[in-house]
Amino acid sequence: MASEVEAGSAAAPEPEVEGDASFGEPPASMDTESSNGKEGTDIIPFIDKFWECMTTRQRPGKLTWPNNIVKTMSKERDVFLVKEHPDPGSKDLEEEFPKFGLLDQDLGNIGPSYDTQKQSTGTPTAGGLNGGSSFSGALAPGPGKGRGAKRKQQQQQEGAAAGAAKRTRSDPLFSAQRLPPHGYPLEHPFNKDGYRYILAEPDPHAPDPEKLELDCWAGKPIPGDLYRSCLYEKVLLALHDRAPQLKISDDRLTVTGEKGYSMVRASHGVRKGAWFFEVTVDEMPAETAARLGWSQPLGNLQAPLGYDKFSYSWRSKKGTRFHQSIGKHYSSGYGQGDTLGFFIELPDGTETARSLPDTYKDKALIKFKSYLYFEEKDYVDKAEKALKATSPSKMIFYKNGVSQGVAFENLFEGIYYPAISLYKSCTVSVNFGPHFKFAPKDVKYQPISDMGWGAVIEHTLADMLYHVETDVDGRRSPPWEG
Repeated sequence: MASEVEAGSAAAPEPEVEGDASFGEPPASMDTESSNGKEGTDIIPFIDKFWECMTTRQRPGKLTWPNNIVKTMSKERDVFLVKEHPDPGSKDLEEEFPKFGLLDQDLGNIGPSYDTQKQSTGTPTAGGLNGGSSFSGALAPGPGKGRGAKRKQQQQQEGAAAGAAKRTRSDPLFSAQRLPPHGYPLEHPFNKDGYRYILAEPDPHAPDPEKLELDCWAGKPIPGDLYRSCLYEKVLLALHDRAPQLKISDDRLTVTGEKGYSMVRASHGVRKGAWFFEVTVDEMPAETAARLGWSQPLGNLQAPLGYDKFSYSWRSKKGTRFHQSIGKHYSSGYGQGDTLGFFIELPDGTETARSLPDTYKDKALIKFKSYLYFEEKDYVDKAEKALKATSPSKMIFYKNGVSQGVAFENLFEGIYYPAISLYKSCTVSVNFGPHFKFAPKDVKYQPISDMGWGAVIEHTLADMLYHVETDVDGRRSPPWEG
């Protein structure tokens, strides 16, 4: 397992672009300023025209922002390819440069989690360069030839790393450390003792992100509205939303129990629609057991699934189904080698279904092992009293592709996460899709894996609406600046 990356680690080096092909005119190439008059090909006129659609900030009074755009894009070599001057002998005009191209020309990869995706892979994505790109080494500084060029490049990289480390150590709010490949810090707070912790990252949509670098925050609460919840675009088992004694594999798809019943939830939940996932029992020694199913966020992690009003489960022993600690006969049991399917259907008309996810921006931010987390207090008793049944809603469980019938109906309204609780040293693996070993044929559904990007989109929309409402209400951050 990768060790925790210290703050201020060097950024990924610029990619080497091989070949002698000319720059060409690929679709991602755009001028910053051009006299050709073609609408949609110039970056600066495009931003100027659609300013109000792209940001909630007012237009700056000074016309210096075009130069700032060019400088910023020129520095972001892990996102953009840059060509600053025309080729010798070319008929291109000098005033039409610099020109920019996207390093990754697959626009499907350019989304709210693009920076997180680059960090998790450790190298810039370069899907657009596969298969004979027309970009040449003139677009970005290459490695050069000879001992002197290599030494110069190494010195530049070391200097950049030192500068980044210096900035990071002096900035108490810096939270952009590179995450491990599985997308979560190795050392982290667990959800327990009535509190929940949500990993945070700087919000790129905040109206004044430069406030993160101000010195006025010393000794004052960290502003939550400048951060957002950090989401991984893959659905996995949560590392923080579990009982600490459970052992999670490096790929976050397998879990092993220890001692008494305890539970782990998935990283993503659903609030409406029809969804499905699978669990395969890898090892189930004698005197061990499992309860598998669905849980809301407040389901007790130090208890078997189905213990309270927030969770529903199917037990391996005798096939009993549980809710609110009441067991009822449902099917025959299951054991080692069996693959179980879990289907849930939730109505679209509930308040939960119509709501966007919580932004957590009104919650306190705490720092733990160089990372920031939103801290949320659990009000279990209040939430339990507010629960109400919804219809139509149901759960159906499957054993090796065979439906065992409807397990539960008229479910309590809420967000439901795939959940696993294990007794002693039982080991199970999850499959969130999109391809299943025994895909149901009697119901229509979406794989839970679809919630990965879906959650990123929903949270991004919620964050942007928060900033718009904040701007309209006239609220400012920090409050003592008012």
